[in-house]
Amino acid sequence: MHRVLLYVRSIAFLLVAFIALPAVAGPQQTLLIMGDSLSAAYGVPSETAWVQRLRDRLQSNDFDNWDVVNASISGETTDGGVRRLPELLEKNTPSVVIIELGGNDGLRGFPPDVIKSNLASMIQATQDSGARAILVGMQIPPNYGQRYTRIFADIFPALSDSYNTALVPFFLEGIYNKDSLMQSDGIHPTAEAQPRLLENVWPVLRPLLE
Repeated sequence: MHRVLLYVRSIAFLLVAFIALPAVAGPQQTLLIMGDSLSAAYGVPSETAWVQRLRDRLQSNDFDNWDVVNASISGETTDGGVRRLPELLEKNTPSVVIIELGGNDGLRGFPPDVIKSNLASMIQATQDSGARAILVGMQIPPNYGQRYTRIFADIFPALSDSYNTALVPFFLEGIYNKDSLMQSDGIHPTAEAQPRLLENVWPVLRPLLE
């Protein structure tokens, strides 16, 4: 009887200890953001920018095993992204890479085939490293004519289809046509627009975090 009682107490102790154990987080992973001024907090306080809001959301949604590395640079083009990406992939070994580039290329009238080739190289490098890519679509004003504008916009869904990547259809959806959400230059979103930028990315990003 004494042995039985000790056995029961031992089982009870183990159960209590097991229940008291903290939840074990998943392995630490890295999200790399390759962007331009839209992701580099141009003209807005860094603490209000969409990337910082993303960090906050990850923490509050039990994705605290994810680190966000923001490698965005104001004025960055796809050519710069291609040159910088290999070293960033090697250094950070990300699981997911958000590619938010191309807008500056389009605003400067770069050849669409060059833009597409550079983005394709970035996607390929990302996938070759074992990471998953999210391509962020952009659109530009018709400064160079409707044909150029259309060809530019079509680059992103075409690459997404070709490389089977996740796609944010248009980063500035719900923002670009509202004066209150755009800075005076008509190019960069205001601090008030940053939550919407995050909401445009989050539904595409979240499934890749599981």
